[in-house]
Amino acid sequence: MIKINEALQPQQLAASLQQFWQLSAAKIHHIEQHCNTANGAPVFTREGKYTTRGWTEWTQGFQYGSAILQFDATDDGEFLQAGRSKTTAFMAPHLSHTGVHDHGFNNVSTYGNLLRLMKEGRIPHSEWEQRYYELALKVSGAVQAARWTPVKDGGYIYSFNGPHSLFVDTIRSCRILMLSDALGHVLQGENDVRINLKARALQHMQSTARFNIYYGESRDAYDTLPGRTAHECIFNTNDGQFRAPNAQQGYSGFSTWTRGLAWAMLGFAEELEFLSGRAEQAELAWMEKAARATCEFYMQQTPTDGVPYWDTGAPGLAHLGDYLDRPADPFNAFEPVDSSAAAIAAQGLIRFGKYLGGESGRRYMQAGLTVLQTLLEPPYLSTDPNHEGLLLHTIYHRPNGWDYTPPGSKVPCGESCMWGDYHIRELALLVQRMITGEPYYTFFNCVL
Repeated sequence: MIKINEALQPQQLAASLQQFWQLSAAKIHHIEQHCNTANGAPVFTREGKYTTRGWTEWTQGFQYGSAILQFDATDDGEFLQAGRSKTTAFMAPHLSHTGVHDHGFNNVSTYGNLLRLMKEGRIPHSEWEQRYYELALKVSGAVQAARWTPVKDGGYIYSFNGPHSLFVDTIRSCRILMLSDALGHVLQGENDVRINLKARALQHMQSTARFNIYYGESRDAYDTLPGRTAHECIFNTNDGQFRAPNAQQGYSGFSTWTRGLAWAMLGFAEELEFLSGRAEQAELAWMEKAARATCEFYMQQTPTDGVPYWDTGAPGLAHLGDYLDRPADPFNAFEPVDSSAAAIAAQGLIRFGKYLGGESGRRYMQAGLTVLQTLLEPPYLSTDPNHEGLLLHTIYHRPNGWDYTPPGSKVPCGESCMWGDYHIRELALLVQRMITGEPYYTFFNCVL
């Protein structure tokens, strides 16, 4: 399990964060100069160069959002100009994209961050520009909410696999529904029926907590460890009945794909932050239960340095011996690690720790800082100026074999992905603001 550094303080990471943002700037410049987005959004690196992967365009917001975060952290106006101009020029199709569950990724990372900076006074106020960003978030939230499958006592935003499919990662798209609702918007359906977006987001999160998260309560024969997650849950769309857990990017429906686990940790934690003071505590009990279970599972089932292997049930782990009792080895011969899961999970741990507060929250906070400290150092931080990625040893789709395995290695390693690079920037910004005393970074600062 993670060996938590109980004494680590955010201020101790200040020098590492300064180096991090210097490296980050160079990576953004390199991608802008050499990556041809006419072929699609950059997804992951191959031999250090960002490449595209036709599946869904869910990473473009991370590319332009990274430039916006770089400005936020460094006040370098060049990155604000790049992020803002690329958002207005290229992100509009993502607002009305009816075929994906990724609105909370693409559009909060771009339009949401720009509106947040304006509300925080970091960029000059413009009434029309503000209305433009607000309209984008309103539309995106409603379009996302329209991908709806009803089930008994609720429903869910279905994945790109179709109406039968509930993905655990979609919980992070609930942010866009919450923002749209907070801006006074609704989804209008047939016969002008007005659909409350906050209520729909809560129903989706409840379905995720109910079906994608295990609690050690004998749900099935494999429900023995609280906090396990299923990447996908399958439903009969004729009657709304749950049928089976499944996996698209994990090893199986009965093992835990660690990036899916990380999405749940962060998704529940930041929604708890948003709803704190906006909902009765009793209404949040199920959400807190899910956040606690997933965070505990991550801490217990991850190697000592806080970086997980890509799936806790991956068969090759049996050859690694007591792999949870030592730091992860991205160069091993049996199973890859996924540092992008670590970057996402660390933010979830810090946010859940802050939400809980006191001694009960301190353990999670320290675990998150411990993971960040690992990621800010080799072999995870990319210092090679010729490598376009920032966070090394990430995995995209292990079952499909999409990730690059370098010569002499038996498993993929040494590469980066756009969501990993974005989320370590988001994590770094969160902790940097804790150090400097700037406003605590949340997705909903744009509607305060």
